[in-house]
Amino acid sequence: MYGRMVMSIDVRLTQIPKRNTWITKSKSNNKKFWPPRMFHHKGTDTPVLCSAPDTNPMALRFEVLARFNRARAARLTLPHFVCETPLFMPVGTQGTIKGLTNSQLEDIGCQIILGNTYHLALRPTSELLEEAGGLHKFMNWQRGMLTDSGGFQMVSLLHLADITEKGVTFQSPVDGKPMLLTPEESIQIQNRIGADIIMALDDVVKTTITGPRIEEAMYRTLRWIDRCIAAHGRPHDQNLFGIVQGGLDPVLRDICVKGLVDRNLPGYAIGGLAGGEDKDSFWRVVAQCTGSLPEDKPRYVMGVGYPLDVVVCSALGADMYDCVYPTRTARFGTALVPEGVLKLKQRAMADDTRPIDPTCPCMVCKNYSRAYIHCLVTKDAMGSQLLSYHNLYYMMQLSRDMHSSIVQGRFPKFVCDFLSKMFPEGNVPEWVCNAMEVAGIDISSCCSFPERAYNAKEVAGIDISSDCTLSSSCGEHDSDNVSDKYHGLNLKLERLRNIEDALRR
Repeated sequence: MYGRMVMSIDVRLTQIPKRNTWITKSKSNNKKFWPPRMFHHKGTDTPVLCSAPDTNPMALRFEVLARFNRARAARLTLPHFVCETPLFMPVGTQGTIKGLTNSQLEDIGCQIILGNTYHLALRPTSELLEEAGGLHKFMNWQRGMLTDSGGFQMVSLLHLADITEKGVTFQSPVDGKPMLLTPEESIQIQNRIGADIIMALDDVVKTTITGPRIEEAMYRTLRWIDRCIAAHGRPHDQNLFGIVQGGLDPVLRDICVKGLVDRNLPGYAIGGLAGGEDKDSFWRVVAQCTGSLPEDKPRYVMGVGYPLDVVVCSALGADMYDCVYPTRTARFGTALVPEGVLKLKQRAMADDTRPIDPTCPCMVCKNYSRAYIHCLVTKDAMGSQLLSYHNLYYMMQLSRDMHSSIVQGRFPKFVCDFLSKMFPEGNVPEWVCNAMEVAGIDISSCCSFPERAYNAKEVAGIDISSDCTLSSSCGEHDSDNVSDKYHGLNLKLERLRNIEDALRR
């Protein structure tokens, strides 16, 4: 089925003191949004019956404009900016994207940038940021902003951290002094920083860890979310997102999702991924969480920045992503291109006068050659700056293309075109094929059909050992024999449709 359009109506909603209250338009409350249920059209004064939210006020509006199966294109209205999803957020740890100015970020279409609570609290300090009017004014950024909670440092700086029920004690990398980060302190710091979206402090563990520590971290994350909600002092200006934990255990993930949804938060993040787990486990966790999280709230997969991962997660129903990958890989001389990556430090680039990507309209590809950037990346900081610009432009354009393709009802074609460029020989990874089966997107035109049939069975939990010979040796058969095998597989696949439908949400 093609994307189903949902009309977006511009509304302004007032704070509602109780359920089933008659309200009229209020222009004085522009930044205080409730999730729309029943409302009036802009420009009319007709009162409308509207049900009040159950718990917390929200400073965002999330409107799904169109969808294709799980994938959706939405408009996310924040206090500082109106965004379109799916969207990618560059990471500006201490209030800056390395090597790029704010005007350059605006030029490439950046909608939200991410700041790090832990590092900003150390330097320049949250007190200074509050005195300056918040991080938006401090860095002169007019668009959306998200701050993480500092919880990720439990993993990245584990040798400096001690985790207890009270919070996390870090050894400061600046002066070596101990620094206690509690859920309350994390929220208070983020309130002073003033980002549009703030993250609850969660207990983060690597996905490669197994055993009771995973369960302990998940339940602690649920206990800490209540402390974060209680400490949140600016719910009308900032949106507190909860983070789903639970490692690779579907039971623990389900418990965490249900616990967070019960708190009726403005949005939800899927955490604890992109930390070394295998890709098959990665997409299954994303699919499980997006299938259970509310339809009318944004879904944010944390730490994801590989273009292929972003496309797969979007097909599975996620909306937001962040990662240092595009800018970090740029500093190592690598450019993102539709075919994958282009390593500009390689000697083959020394006399290549073509642009990084002939199809890319960004400033770098219009004005500079691979050979020129090759000279820079090994000697001059400008090389990494140019590549950072290009890589972030690539991610912003990827986000725009996904949004428009969903709105226009051609998302499956977009996915097939994307995969065909990245895997021109049809060797689409098995985990991608599995994920697309669950997402309800037919990619048979860009990948090997025997492999796709194999993956469909595996996703459905059906024994595939009898077909392994075909999958591994089909290249040795002539076309007639392969066609006969395909016919047999087609008959078997017909019996899988009901099972696959049950997997799709």
